[in-house]
Amino acid sequence: MLKIVCFGPGPRFKGGIANYNTSLAKAFDKILETEVHIVSWTQQYPAIIPRDFIDRKSRKDQLEGTNIKVHYITNYNNPITWKKTVNLIRSLQADLIIFQWAIAVQGFPLGFIARQLAKSRKIKIVFDLHFVIQKEGSALDNRFTRFGIKKATSYVVHARQTADQLKILFPKQEFCISNETTDNISQNGKKILKLFHPVYDMFKPDPVFDIEKFKTKLGLKEHVFLFFGFIRKYKGLHQAVEAFARLSKERNDVSLLIVGESFWQTLDNKKLGTRIKTQLFGLAKKMFLKKQDDEKEYNPLSLIRKYGIEDVTVVVNEFVSNEDVHKYFQVSNNLILFYLTATPSGVESIGYNFQMPMLASKVGHFTETILDGFNGYLAEDQNLESMKEVMVKAINQPINRDNVAKTSENMSWEVYANAIIEHLSV
Repeated sequence: MLKIVCFGPGPRFKGGIANYNTSLAKAFDKILETEVHIVSWTQQYPAIIPRDFIDRKSRKDQLEGTNIKVHYITNYNNPITWKKTVNLIRSLQADLIIFQWAIAVQGFPLGFIARQLAKSRKIKIVFDLHFVIQKEGSALDNRFTRFGIKKATSYVVHARQTADQLKILFPKQEFCISNETTDNISQNGKKILKLFHPVYDMFKPDPVFDIEKFKTKLGLKEHVFLFFGFIRKYKGLHQAVEAFARLSKERNDVSLLIVGESFWQTLDNKKLGTRIKTQLFGLAKKMFLKKQDDEKEYNPLSLIRKYGIEDVTVVVNEFVSNEDVHKYFQVSNNLILFYLTATPSGVESIGYNFQMPMLASKVGHFTETILDGFNGYLAEDQNLESMKEVMVKAINQPINRDNVAKTSENMSWEVYANAIIEHLSV
């Protein structure tokens, strides 16, 4: 019996990493002779961060029908719980623990937990890296990251760029890289397994969903471009709005559908506690973040009025429950990914599950996963005219959705989980 711990946010949390950790655990649970546990945060970040991270809308139990046990135990702000987490994982007699690494600030608790577990030679410690060089880079990011992930037995990456950054972060460390089709590797050096971002199976098209009725309800026109997910600066929504504004001047049959929660606007600003958190967090950002990375004033939705495109833009500025995600993908024709920087994207992964053509900027891993003219179109980085032109192409030369399906046919969670067990748990 192989005992596996998936460490990361459990299903009660919002966002892609919670969905990812839960989906990975479910994939391991389907493999014979495994016992799977999710060991989760109770609070993922410093208490001063003014944001609600709990999913209060989704209704379905994601773990229904599985044998997975969830342990909510780790509080970022309470080091006593870090030690309790170590003791719990030891008591589970885990053979393999997979940490979800998605933000540098978690380096202290994860580094402590990994170091304690590394004292046992029995357990394999894997860090599933969603990034290495932080997207909103702070002065302390690399230090946090080195401390957090250093004691891994091996790593999983989703893009070659991430593996290259790992080598930069640890220049004296030897690495050997494989992928899911490579025979089990035995070369010297710490293992890096290059895989992919699996396609979410928790989001599926509803075959009886009335697309035209919902489209009419939202007031959408014939060609719908979708921006989906948390509104963060690195996702470049401002570029999508500006490029679409140019397109809307030339055509009257297009709509921009923006669906997502503004990342830093989830708490009641009238409450004293929220105001205190906001002030403390603002002070911390001034001390540690580069000035250009402060998102406090980032408000791309204000551009809708500036460019006078209110009548062709639909905004759902809130967190969408898992049960409702399919509606917005099913009424859309293309997914907009005009990011400023990009590591493998959960939104892109959801798009594949709906065979959604991708319109992306030429940044990060998008040049690896999106084949121009085959499963989407690529625009020049930070070039609004180029972005408008790929939107025009998507209308005049629509991507065959069978191509999108073909791109992702081998990107299942089952393939992903089996590759980890085969290559990294021996």
